[in-house]
Amino acid sequence: MSLPCIQSSCNLLASCFAILFLVLLQTKIATSALIMSMRNHHNNHQHRRPMLQGNQSTCALFVGTWIRDESYPLYQSSSCPTIIDAEFNCQMYGRPDSDYLKYRWQPLNCELPRFNGLEFLIQMRGKSMMFVGDSLGRNQWESLICMISSSVPRTSTKMSRGDPFSIFKFLDYDVSMSFYKAPYLVDIDVVQGKRVLRLEEISGNANAWRNADVLVFNTGHWWSHQGSLQAWDYMESGGTYYQDMDRLVALERGLRTWANWVDANIDTARTRVFFQSISPTHYNPSEWSAGTTMATTKNCYGETAPMSGTTYPGAFPDQMRVVDIVIRDMHNPAYLLDITMLSEFRKDGHPSIYSGDLSPQQRANPDRSADCSHWCLPGLPDTWNQLFYAALFF
Repeated sequence: MSLPCIQSSCNLLASCFAILFLVLLQTKIATSALIMSMRNHHNNHQHRRPMLQGNQSTCALFVGTWIRDESYPLYQSSSCPTIIDAEFNCQMYGRPDSDYLKYRWQPLNCELPRFNGLEFLIQMRGKSMMFVGDSLGRNQWESLICMISSSVPRTSTKMSRGDPFSIFKFLDYDVSMSFYKAPYLVDIDVVQGKRVLRLEEISGNANAWRNADVLVFNTGHWWSHQGSLQAWDYMESGGTYYQDMDRLVALERGLRTWANWVDANIDTARTRVFFQSISPTHYNPSEWSAGTTMATTKNCYGETAPMSGTTYPGAFPDQMRVVDIVIRDMHNPAYLLDITMLSEFRKDGHPSIYSGDLSPQQRANPDRSADCSHWCLPGLPDTWNQLFYAALFF
């Protein structure tokens, strides 16, 4: 007599299972979609937060603090004399202090892997790497060669310097590391005796980059040069010649030409592409000494320690806004080695008046002769390469 009731309960139970199944199925589909979305987000923005072993799932690689570490530097300038250009070899050219060599970058929520030159060569065996850009790229290229060489001091090497192309080979591992000078990345041609910076042309330079397994680009400083430091007479864009234009506009046009070339010509399944962010300069002491004394000089001479704290009181380079926008718009974004802010704190790391064989008169006048753009080797670019190493292999 209760059979209809039991049947009704069974039907109700079956309906409940069906609804539960649909809910679970939808949840699984939604979860899968979320996971796929996260994977796509990670692939598209991998240059922002690389994955490393740490106390969180992601490592804020470019956010952190400088801490003193007596095990630094990673090599001595005397062990790498034929590699380091005179303008970067501060110890050889009389810099009296050495505390600036004793700082290690500590990311916010993870440990930065210690550089291993032998492991670098093993991972790169049979491959080629090219740094492309201005002298800040050369600064980093020379640093990396010295870091690796100190790990494998007895390996066979070969070096050839040229303009615009220089190459260093670790012969036992068939690894080549080259530098190609292209300060604007885009082409400069000579037309009727005038230097023309072509903001939409890059093939003249880019043919040299096409076959590298790892590419590290940089540009920035030369776009703001004026007067005798300006390397062009006219800019050309869209068939029109300009005696000058807003330099950030010019930079963006040139970078978009580079980005479009990378998207169209680089197989990212074969070639890793990195872009080193804008390297800061330290010519204005009021940026880091605000509220203490009125700065009377315009250079970094006498600075022997990094800034403390986690924020830089000076101006952040406007060029970084352009770099960030262009890279985010790429179909396959380059990995951004975002060294700008961590380098802002290192007012102590520049060659200053120890930039090569300056005359006594030049050294006596830092306001005119101090180099507060490049970096001493050993020094800050070694940290750039530790970050590069982590991004490349971890």
